[in-house]
Amino acid sequence: MKHSIAQIGDLRLANGQTLPQAQIAYVAHGKLAADGRNAILVTHGYTSGPSMLSTEHLTAEGSWAPVLGPGKALDTDRFFIVCSNMLGSSFGSTGPSSTNPATGKPWGPDFPAIHLRDIVAAQRALLAHLGVKHLHAVLGPSYGGFQALQWALESPEMVGACGVIVSGFTSPGLTADSARAKFADHPDWHGGWHYEHPGMRARMLELRMQTLRQYGLDKLYEDRLPNPADRQAAMLKNAQPWADHFDPNSMIVLARAAQDFDVRARLPELRARLLLAVCNTDVIFPPDAATQAALAQVPAETKYLEIDSPYGHMAPGLSWSQLEPAVRWLIR
Repeated sequence: MKHSIAQIGDLRLANGQTLPQAQIAYVAHGKLAADGRNAILVTHGYTSGPSMLSTEHLTAEGSWAPVLGPGKALDTDRFFIVCSNMLGSSFGSTGPSSTNPATGKPWGPDFPAIHLRDIVAAQRALLAHLGVKHLHAVLGPSYGGFQALQWALESPEMVGACGVIVSGFTSPGLTADSARAKFADHPDWHGGWHYEHPGMRARMLELRMQTLRQYGLDKLYEDRLPNPADRQAAMLKNAQPWADHFDPNSMIVLARAAQDFDVRARLPELRARLLLAVCNTDVIFPPDAATQAALAQVPAETKYLEIDSPYGHMAPGLSWSQLEPAVRWLIR
């Protein structure tokens, strides 16, 4: 599905800077009620985008298209469902590859340091632009779970339910320095000014293949394609469009935005109904007894689900039959 673009104007950032002429890309399904209170915000992962709700794309955390539609968990007859590209990402929202109005060139490594609060602020501006007054729920996988928690903590009066899927209450070692180190040794990096040097695409393809294997896509293709050459070709077909499009500077910006994320001490502040779902084979957010036990600190209703799936971090998009009842519990 083609993304829509909302112009949200100058955005005041948490660090005091102003990001000029910001825009947010998004997709929307269903119809907003007259009172603006039937919306659901679906938040995407670190390197994904609004295509996670589309059938034609297999994002890193898997497509959620199987549960979108009339009568499904993400019921388009009942709800107005919005998925926005994060501020700082590479799928239509303002980010490092966008034009800096002051120079006429990409922002590149000069893009302001943003925080999860800024990503949520940009989403809030988008929702206001669309006429949304209340969120029935905010939910998403991985980095999307961080956004859902940030929403629930910052805007308790606006959020009814919070879904944290293959995610957790603190960042798993994601930092700007670790992201930058993936590119710094490449001859076409040039300190982040790589835009006239297409050689970075090969590095991005290499990283994407590594990520998809780590997330569990190799297991999916192993089940579907017995021939190793066919599996490799399928992986490359999936990874190449992302590698051609995603700006490595976005990986750094988004890593920085989440590197200090830790809401464990704030769990008693949560007022939204909370779902925490993990997968027993996920190496990014593996099941953790301490994280599960921390749910007892949440004064609202909570549900914990451990998905039994060979697909690791991609389980939400590939083992939906196990997750869907819990999502229906959340969105009721």
